[in-house]
Amino acid sequence: MKELTQSKQPLLFDNKKLAKLLIPLALDQLLNSFMGTVDTLCVSNLGSAAISAVSLVDSINILIVQAFFALASGGTVVCSHYLGCRDKKRANESARQLIFITFVLSLVISILFVVFNGPLLHLIFGKVEAEVMSNARSYFFFTTLSYPFIALYDDGSCILRAQENSKLPMQISIISNIMNVVMNLVFVWVFHWGVAGTAISTLISRIFSMSVVMLKLRNPSFNVSVTHYLSIRPDWDKIKRILYIGIPSGIENSMFQFGKLAIQSTVSLMGTAAIAAQGMTNIIENLNGILAIGVGIGLMTVVGETLGAGRKDEAVYYIKKLCIIAEVVVTLSCLFMYALTRPITIFGGMELESARLCIFMVTCITIVKPIIWTMAFIPAYGLRAAGDVKFSMTVSVLSMWLCRVTLATLLARVFHMGPIAVWIGMFTDWGIRSVIFTLRFRSRKWLAHKVI
Repeated sequence: MKELTQSKQPLLFDNKKLAKLLIPLALDQLLNSFMGTVDTLCVSNLGSAAISAVSLVDSINILIVQAFFALASGGTVVCSHYLGCRDKKRANESARQLIFITFVLSLVISILFVVFNGPLLHLIFGKVEAEVMSNARSYFFFTTLSYPFIALYDDGSCILRAQENSKLPMQISIISNIMNVVMNLVFVWVFHWGVAGTAISTLISRIFSMSVVMLKLRNPSFNVSVTHYLSIRPDWDKIKRILYIGIPSGIENSMFQFGKLAIQSTVSLMGTAAIAAQGMTNIIENLNGILAIGVGIGLMTVVGETLGAGRKDEAVYYIKKLCIIAEVVVTLSCLFMYALTRPITIFGGMELESARLCIFMVTCITIVKPIIWTMAFIPAYGLRAAGDVKFSMTVSVLSMWLCRVTLATLLARVFHMGPIAVWIGMFTDWGIRSVIFTLRFRSRKWLAHKVI
């Protein structure tokens, strides 16, 4: 294919501007992930039943939260395209419509999950130990109440990032994480509220984050500011543009998490030690990739603005550049988390068998992840920002279910390989995605799409 010519104009994002966007964004993702880690570490000393309950419920929570984030990211892409072509009015209207549709959906889901708390858990996880289910129901109830707040916070933070303001969401995350840590210590270790205490602290922290970001968005000096929230009415044309990006990304993320739930159902049959080991390994694997995911999320803003400005050559350039940055970040993160794995299992009070399994699985992840993970995920953020969302969704869903779920279930239930079967399936999934997304990026077919 004919190579795109290099633009003679100055780059939209020089190194300083790129660092200003990416560093706070990566740290913000780390802080958001840290909130869930604090919950798990605080309850780990309450026994395997508590940590197993939090692990099981968080697999549902992550599904829902990532679906909301995908929707918010759709708003980010649309806003960044409008800002790239200097159309602030439509960018503002798109932000208002994002808030409207997200609030409605999150409220409905929250109400349904509160009403069907117990039946939903039994449907997904089947028969687990009574103590685990009791803790799971308590934790699920309070975290479900937080869905509208985390959804609206995601909207606000994504709208800020679309206008290259990633510092403010990071500052809000710092404060909310400090609040969460303090309240966890008080509610769990002083008041002895158990897993409910961790969920309540998360709920309060998310209410705070949402309130602050929505208040800050009213600032008229921002390129995109939102006021008079109660006066927002649906504009289906703009909602359609947001959903065009958000729905495929949401389906992709949801199917990804449904796959993890299917795997979790298999792990839940291996006993409490395996559940606890898998839960802690999931947390560590999430942490060693979260900074690189922040780079990918920043790539959506960068590619959105460059394509909105009609500068396709720069979009290609930035995907290459940010993939290199992400590779360095994920390699260093894997090594850092590997060094912390044994201390984490000790501090978390994990039983000997759970700790042994966890350390073994993290060792495997540390070896494999730097080799294939970056190209499996980072280019896809750029493709989504270009509007190539259906391709990304199709590849991710098929790869997830055919490789990760089917292979992991086969290895676990037929060959009885234990929780490491989950990670063998995951590594296979990463490898296939890496090849496909590399080929798609090199083909330049993703540049033929239009967002606005």
